[in-house]
Amino acid sequence: MAGTRTTAVIVASALFMQNLDSAAVATALPAMARDFGESPERLGVAVTSYLVALTVFIPLSGWIADRFGARRVFLLAIALFGTASAACGLAQGIGGLVAARVAQGMAGAMMVPVGRLLLLSATPRQEMLTAMAWLTMPAMLGPITGPPLGGLLTDSFGWRSVFWINLPVAAAGLVAVAWKIAPLPPAAPGPPDLRGLGLVGGALALSMAGLETIGRGVLPHPWPEALLAGGLGLGALAWRHCRRAANPALDLALLRFPSFHAATVAGSLFRAGAGAVPFLVPLMLQAGFGWSATEAGFLAFATALGAFAMKPLARPILRRWGFRSVLAANGVLAAAGIGLAALFGPHWPAAAMFAALALGGLFRSLQFTAMNTLAFADIPRERLSAATSFYGTAQQLPPAIGVVMATGVMEAARHLAGREALAIGDVQCAFLAAALVALIAAPLALRLPRDAGAEISGRG
Repeated sequence: MAGTRTTAVIVASALFMQNLDSAAVATALPAMARDFGESPERLGVAVTSYLVALTVFIPLSGWIADRFGARRVFLLAIALFGTASAACGLAQGIGGLVAARVAQGMAGAMMVPVGRLLLLSATPRQEMLTAMAWLTMPAMLGPITGPPLGGLLTDSFGWRSVFWINLPVAAAGLVAVAWKIAPLPPAAPGPPDLRGLGLVGGALALSMAGLETIGRGVLPHPWPEALLAGGLGLGALAWRHCRRAANPALDLALLRFPSFHAATVAGSLFRAGAGAVPFLVPLMLQAGFGWSATEAGFLAFATALGAFAMKPLARPILRRWGFRSVLAANGVLAAAGIGLAALFGPHWPAAAMFAALALGGLFRSLQFTAMNTLAFADIPRERLSAATSFYGTAQQLPPAIGVVMATGVMEAARHLAGREALAIGDVQCAFLAAALVALIAAPLALRLPRDAGAEISGRG
């Protein structure tokens, strides 16, 4: 069977497919909006519907992996993701597209956390940082190739072709997993926490539906407000239930580990700010500057290129300065990189924007690598399944909130200015809001012990 690095690269095929899809879809959104006769900001639902479905079903992934075997579930999830991608390409309207994106999200909820579980279960703790680097480096090829490939496909063959690129990747992933990845034997996790799953899933779905529709005229008053209030109410009940249940849908006791707490709480804030960037960059370049999808895709490529360049540097940086210092100082730099995009204008040279986006991607990549590794630094092996489910939820919900926040800020800026159509200034306001949210996360890292994650970073 495969070694640690081979397992990481194979599992990364799932992350590659998911990241490729997300990056390519963001580039194709303006073209999709024109085809469906909608405004580009309204098509943000194609992003948030996928992310919400992903988040709602992730809490169930750990139990399903334990009950039926992680490799079997992983294979099924890859196959379902490829099938749902084909359905997205065949969609004839927003309703069909959203339904297919929800199916993609359900598959991704099983695919990514269960793939990470397969890797972590077979990796010694001292090799965890190396394993996570090998996992994320191939996965970063998705956002690197996604923007330019999405732009080329959209301009050459139409936006529907963007979804077809997942099919060969899914087929290759299925073969590699079946051939090289050793199965984990099913466990006896006991009955699932159906009440907790219902409360958590309902809270997430209603809250996001309310945030997505409030103030936009999609649903009549007071439905958006009622959805948001219902989501918050269910969230309070879910929190209370998960604190008391013996085998909860989300194991809140994991937050007692300082490393997991910091990576989850501060990481969620940072992801909310950073999650708006892949949505805002193509929107600014196409709707604001009048660029084609191909031109926007190649410039957005800079963000992922910077992120990929950081991967081999992350381990020496963390060994030299440690998780606490890196997360605090680099968090400020990463937030500044997001805010810098608010200064972009049609007069900026393309090379200058490329350099700024690449630098921002560099800082954000280090932050993500540090958080994703630190989260599991102190988790006992027998609780990895619960931790991957919990952390997966915390990873996927904030980007959806970030996109909703960005669209809300743009709508508010446009309304206050009395404009009928979206303008560059509206997108710039959204970039500044995203930078502020990401910046709030940086000082929270200072609550970590100075030796946090020392065993996996090699520091000291």
